[in-house]
Amino acid sequence: MPPHLPRGDKQLVQIVDGAFADSARRSGNWLVCHAGCTQCCYGVFAINPLDVARLRAGLLRLQRTEPDAAARIRRRAKESIKRLQANFPGDSRTGTLVQDFEADRRFSSFANDEPCPALNPSSGRCDLYESRPMTCRVFGPPVRSEEGLGVCELCYHGATDEQIAACEMIPDPDDLESQLLRQLEAVGKSGHTIVAYCLASE
Repeated sequence: MPPHLPRGDKQLVQIVDGAFADSARRSGNWLVCHAGCTQCCYGVFAINPLDVARLRAGLLRLQRTEPDAAARIRRRAKESIKRLQANFPGDSRTGTLVQDFEADRRFSSFANDEPCPALNPSSGRCDLYESRPMTCRVFGPPVRSEEGLGVCELCYHGATDEQIAACEMIPDPDDLESQLLRQLEAVGKSGHTIVAYCLASE
């Protein structure tokens, strides 16, 4: 069954990518992200149903144009699951993460060196770049969280706190993502997982 991707996702992607480009312009040489840098491609992270639908839609498109590349992604995803299943902080069969304090604590130190299945080990590039999750789209520039402004450890060397704050990225100011997630919840799509489980399914 094709993934159910809300029509508004294209607008969300445009908004977030535009916010990244604006922050990158203000950041200048402090932001060192470039094609082939894989700093953000190691370590698992939670993805929501909208990320899942986008990734699966991208994989289906790749399947039509480059079936061998799509097969390699699925193979890497299945190999990743084999490595992660024993200590997975959730349902290791479905890949659904448990969301409570203890599970969150376990997840914070879980598989921090695991490569993303979408990462092409030969080129160092993402094979599903246009369909990547929101976490990937905002990695690098200063993004505000409960802990303050977080940035990639490779970036903003020599910048003061004030200079970093001046480059802050506000990815989704109108919280369009939450609206789209509610649409998916209405059709029974909820819960979080990781990229490997998302891409391993046929």
